[in-house]
Amino acid sequence: MMTSEVKHIQVRQRVHIPLRGIPEHVEFVSFKGLPSGDEPIALVFGAIRSDQPTLVRLHSECLTGDVFHSLKCDCGAQLRDAMNTLSASGGVLLYLRQEGRGIGLYAKLDAYKLQAQGLDTFAANRQLGFGEDLRTYGDSAGMLRALGITEVELITNNPDKAQQLQAHGICVARVHATTSHVNVHNRAYLSAKKQQHFHTLNLDGLGPEPQTITPFQTLEETTCL
Repeated sequence: MMTSEVKHIQVRQRVHIPLRGIPEHVEFVSFKGLPSGDEPIALVFGAIRSDQPTLVRLHSECLTGDVFHSLKCDCGAQLRDAMNTLSASGGVLLYLRQEGRGIGLYAKLDAYKLQAQGLDTFAANRQLGFGEDLRTYGDSAGMLRALGITEVELITNNPDKAQQLQAHGICVARVHATTSHVNVHNRAYLSAKKQQHFHTLNLDGLGPEPQTITPFQTLEETTCL
């Protein structure tokens, strides 16, 4: 059920920005009416078509991975993959200000300290007094609606994203699995996501060297009414 707050989200500003490695200028879109009060943005690649589902990636901010290329997660690699795919195929990337599964940057660094002592990523969040994953995607649904999008094909390995979008009135017609970027530093992290929160990650046949493992085929397909 879509909340009234989600309904009130509207486009605030649109601006085209040239990006390194992306042939076409990308439209950056800001929003008003966001109940969270933060500043997520949409990156629109190409034209949004009303006669077919829009390819969409919901990407939670990860300063360490996205900007500084940390090997403790696969966030930066996932962002680059999504942008390359969307540049080639068209679609929308929502860049969400939900650092560290919603606990914030400083708390995420505290969690990394606990992980170095043997806790997994979810246990570290609990030890700090947080839930395992505080991220929500109601705002994302409102942003998509403000862009005129009600039906999507979602690029994700996280089933919670599809479930939350559908709960807020966005039809997820298809879910495309992501590539797994595995190395010795993030293997335990990715395994915890797969085993505890059922992320669809292909972690078979791992060795000690960094690997890029091709994604599974489409995870699911539904009919949007």
